[in-house]
Amino acid sequence: MGKSRKNRVRPNRADPIAKPVKPPSDPELAALREARILPVVKDLQSADIKSRTAAAGAIANIVQDTKCRKLLLREQIVPIVLTETLTDNSIDSRAAGWEILKVLVQEEESDFCVHLYRLDVLTAIEHAAKALNETLASTEPPFSKLTKAQQRIVWDMSNSLLVLLNSLALARDEILDAIVANQNVVRFLFRIVVTDAVPQEAFEETLSCLMTLSEDNLPLGQAITDDQETRCYDKLLELVTAGGPRSVFACGVLHNVFASLQWLDHSPGKDGACDAMLVPSLSKALEQPPPSSKDNGQADSWAQMMQAALEIVASVGTDLQTALEKGNRPVPGAAAKDQEWNGFEEAEKDDDAMDVDEGSGEDKDDEEEEEEEEEEEADEEEGDSDDEEFDEADLEKVTGMDSENDNEGDLNDLPTLRELINKAIPQLIRLTNIAVDDDNSIAIQGHAISALNNIAWTISCIDFSEGENTNIWKAWAPAGKKIWQRTISPILEADSADLQLATQVTSLAWAVARSLSGTTPLGKNEHRKFMSLYQVSKAQQQNAITPDENKEQQPQEDPFQGLGVKCIGVLGALARDPTPIDINREVGVFLMTLLGSAEEPGVAPADIIQALNEVFDIYGDEEYTCDAEVFWKDGFLNHLEELQPKLKAVAKGINKRNFEELRIKADEALVNLGRFVQYKKKHVPKVKEAKE
Repeated sequence: MGKSRKNRVRPNRADPIAKPVKPPSDPELAALREARILPVVKDLQSADIKSRTAAAGAIANIVQDTKCRKLLLREQIVPIVLTETLTDNSIDSRAAGWEILKVLVQEEESDFCVHLYRLDVLTAIEHAAKALNETLASTEPPFSKLTKAQQRIVWDMSNSLLVLLNSLALARDEILDAIVANQNVVRFLFRIVVTDAVPQEAFEETLSCLMTLSEDNLPLGQAITDDQETRCYDKLLELVTAGGPRSVFACGVLHNVFASLQWLDHSPGKDGACDAMLVPSLSKALEQPPPSSKDNGQADSWAQMMQAALEIVASVGTDLQTALEKGNRPVPGAAAKDQEWNGFEEAEKDDDAMDVDEGSGEDKDDEEEEEEEEEEEADEEEGDSDDEEFDEADLEKVTGMDSENDNEGDLNDLPTLRELINKAIPQLIRLTNIAVDDDNSIAIQGHAISALNNIAWTISCIDFSEGENTNIWKAWAPAGKKIWQRTISPILEADSADLQLATQVTSLAWAVARSLSGTTPLGKNEHRKFMSLYQVSKAQQQNAITPDENKEQQPQEDPFQGLGVKCIGVLGALARDPTPIDINREVGVFLMTLLGSAEEPGVAPADIIQALNEVFDIYGDEEYTCDAEVFWKDGFLNHLEELQPKLKAVAKGINKRNFEELRIKADEALVNLGRFVQYKKKHVPKVKEAKE
């Protein structure tokens, strides 16, 4: 009979779950670990409170060093801090523990914040925030009666928590939602906003955190406006007019609140609250000159304030589209433009493709003359059915139809747009022309161009045909022309080799040219600069192509956001009626030449699609002078007929799986091309028919 086998006896470890940390193979790192890391980690877990406090402070100092930080992470410093240091009896140890975590989230990637969240750091933040809130709100003793050292510790811990909250919220949406749902954390943020004598750093970090949390966040927007305990909303309104960095960040928070609550021009909130009340303060902040000395931190603080103000103005410019869409303005022909617009980036991608489907189709064009007389009556009926409360007087005010006695440039119904045009745009134009001599000035110039970009793209989606929206046109046209003359033209004239700047300016030029619809104050041969830029972009695309046979499977940027597509868009907008015939012909020949090279290597399909869409828009109406003088005289129809098999081959060559949107747009362009050719054949000018 077999003997039973005894279990092997193994020595018990102190922590069976923990794995021993292997020393690094690098001798330098191994020596650093032995000399500086292991001693402080050991003291951090010491029974002596003084040793723990000293060790926590030492780690907070050395964690900023990259090598020390990586070694500390290897020694499992995060679990030690979360489970031991943050629950220490010594407030100095706890403050140092939060400082350690703050530096870690600042130096590490965003996935570290996700790791912290999964370790339940939010629970620790909640307990600390609740304690700090009680301290700040206490009346016995009041916070102002605490010693300077006690107040310093409170603000140090608060600042660490704020940085952590901001970083966590930016890391992932689910973390942001969890933060907003935590009442103790939200009350803590509100408390700091209304507390007097808050250090500048902590206050700005609080507003920055609220800006991050409040973006597209209806629950927090409601919490801010409904708060009766601290009356945070009233304090933010006071800060708006106070000036300085605090005013800028307060504007950022309130802009997000107004957007989430849909407090727009046509539906303002408390006391008429909407973005119009923020733009003057933001514009005033943009007027501030840079500090005379760049050696201290004042220059960086000024640059941060300017960039924040510019970003908020840019966001206001984009969100203005929502106000125009949801406002009571039943504008004829605006449906197609509303469909194509989805913020500044989507407007460029979807530019004009929908217009061809709806405006250049054979069915519509055959019935165009019959429907022309019925349009006004149909539009009036549609306006009445869409909104019963929107009476005729309001409609006339919006569309500018009763213009003889009233000021056609009046924008009282759109106060945000009025403030942007009158106060923000002059400052933005000025900032696009600042001396670019350091990183801060480069960033400010770029943000100013982006802000103008967003405003111009919003305006470009408004229908100004048939005299519609005359009040907006009267106010915008002078501003749009100034943007071209004082921002776009000088940068084009400088002929910078900076392709990033060129891409920004080209996008702005496209939006402005679209909005001015053939009345762009074009300088001599300025359109040729965009032709040259296109050739530069084409060369750049060819250099970026890798020899890998599987290049289509590599990650690609949006093909409709490239410099080439934007150059084509600008040229198409500049060539539209009533532009001079010589410019129209030159642009038309350029587009036809580009279309003729559809199957040549190095020609991007997105460029072909955009060029074709521009041809549809430029020559889609036989009433335009350029139709007979350029399209027919130069034989463009023959080129388009020859393009059909080429475009079909281009569309088939696009991988549906890797470039779904590009393939869809190529197929749409192919269908529209066939319709356009058929339409033009049925609408040959009478003079041409007589000659034949």
